[in-house]
Amino acid sequence: MLVFAMVAHEYAHAVVALQQGDDTAYVLGRVTLNPLPHIDPFMSLLLPALLWFASSGQFTFGGAKPVPVNSRKFRHYTRGDILVSAAGVTTNFLLALVWAFVFILLGLLARSLPDMGPMLATAQRMMVHGIWLNLLLCFFNLIPIPPLDGSHLLYHALPARAGSWYRGLQRFGYLPLFLLLFVFRGTMAMLLTPVIVMMRLLGGWIAPYQIGSLLAGLPPG
Repeated sequence: MLVFAMVAHEYAHAVVALQQGDDTAYVLGRVTLNPLPHIDPFMSLLLPALLWFASSGQFTFGGAKPVPVNSRKFRHYTRGDILVSAAGVTTNFLLALVWAFVFILLGLLARSLPDMGPMLATAQRMMVHGIWLNLLLCFFNLIPIPPLDGSHLLYHALPARAGSWYRGLQRFGYLPLFLLLFVFRGTMAMLLTPVIVMMRLLGGWIAPYQIGSLLAGLPPG
């Protein structure tokens, strides 16, 4: 579920960039749902493993290889940048809704085929993780800190001078994000409140269709 959520996010960026006139990702083979071109050795493998073992399994962080975008190729710069930036988070949000719908279908199927209950309950557990992970990726990437997608969306809402200064923060790379993750964790938790709210809303929607006590294992929040 996590791999598909990350790959779908990057795939959406690549597809929309191509539609807006930028073929950079297409030339590099990133317009694909094959996870291999989207894996970054450091962000997808080494960093998550190091953080996982360093925290004794309490915390990890990682991501897919960012899709390269050349905004100068967009037919309309502002519209193209907004659409490409919003494509990934929109895809993750829609996937969360899709997995919620599939959860309901599995619950209805279990009522007709009770002998398949254990297998369908396992599938529902996958859907719960899929909902949670896609909501997390959606709202995490909407945080307006470079290089996250939310920073591009905020940039276009700022006056020209403020926007130019704000975009200059990209020269610090992932440093502002890491500061938020490791130093200002309370602020990070507050920024991710929409994840908890949406998970509870969707959890209430799908709860009548759960098989057994599955939803007792929802992520904390």
